[in-house]
Amino acid sequence: MKWNRYTIDTTTAAVDLVSSALNDCGIEGIEIEDNVQLSQKDIKTMFVDFIPDLPPDDGSAKVSFYLDADEDNEEMLAKVKEEIEELKSFMDIGSGAITTSQTEDKDWINNWKQYFHPFSVGDLIIKPTWEEYTEDMKGHLVINIDPGTAFGTGAHETTQLVIRQLQKYAKPGDNVLDVGCGSGILSVVAIMLGAKSALGTDLDPNAIIATKENAEVNNIEDGKIRVLEGNIIDDKKIQDEVGYECYDIVCANILADVLEPLSEEITRHMKHGAIFMTSGIIDTKEEEVVSKFKENPELEILEINHNGEWVNVTARRI
Repeated sequence: MKWNRYTIDTTTAAVDLVSSALNDCGIEGIEIEDNVQLSQKDIKTMFVDFIPDLPPDDGSAKVSFYLDADEDNEEMLAKVKEEIEELKSFMDIGSGAITTSQTEDKDWINNWKQYFHPFSVGDLIIKPTWEEYTEDMKGHLVINIDPGTAFGTGAHETTQLVIRQLQKYAKPGDNVLDVGCGSGILSVVAIMLGAKSALGTDLDPNAIIATKENAEVNNIEDGKIRVLEGNIIDDKKIQDEVGYECYDIVCANILADVLEPLSEEITRHMKHGAIFMTSGIIDTKEEEVVSKFKENPELEILEINHNGEWVNVTARRI
């Protein structure tokens, strides 16, 4: 299916009004492009550890909307132009010029799957659920993963860093806590390596669904992997439900800015001698995270490992 893309040249100050005007015309989906810098508060709510540099904000912005290319768009376009002219009469919205281009419809939810293929981490093979077993997989521990909308395929360097630590430290009978579980891949790997149980926590409800589905597709016995939606750092209810001094291993593949406050809380949930393995740390944040870990007298740093620009810090509760 093809779409006509109409882009309005405007200003950042007028984006909300232009968007509202499009909504009044009956257009529900829009796309906004600008160079407004993110605040530290905005960054902390995003699940990324590296924000690309934007060019200076010159006050300009673009608002785009899409209409079916096979339909007559003239009537709708006339309504939009009328709304734009009306806005111009009482405020500066920039030129308000509308440019047209065309794009094809894509299955954005599933299109990425063409890039996710089986791969190995040590002697473990991670396989998308939609691909078949092959002869090469025989004799290996195979993990089936469908990231869903939560993502976490295991292919990212940060996830592989933690998987390698699980392969090194996990023992049969371990109780594992997976903070920021995403697709649940670390919980699944831990169970497949012999852990007795795994409890995942995440803020995203999609992660809860994906973790449960990935436990099922790997034929993991009901109850071995549980998932809680919430924040262990500051939610007393979640902290109590997670439990205290009961985990042999804690995994946390999340943002450096989240790992820092987590390092203050997490030891209360770990057994003495338990392992805390973390990643999601960009190398420019390594010194800051390590310093924060050292502020907790109950944490002893055992290892610092690197994979590309990403860092794993593994510590033990004394």
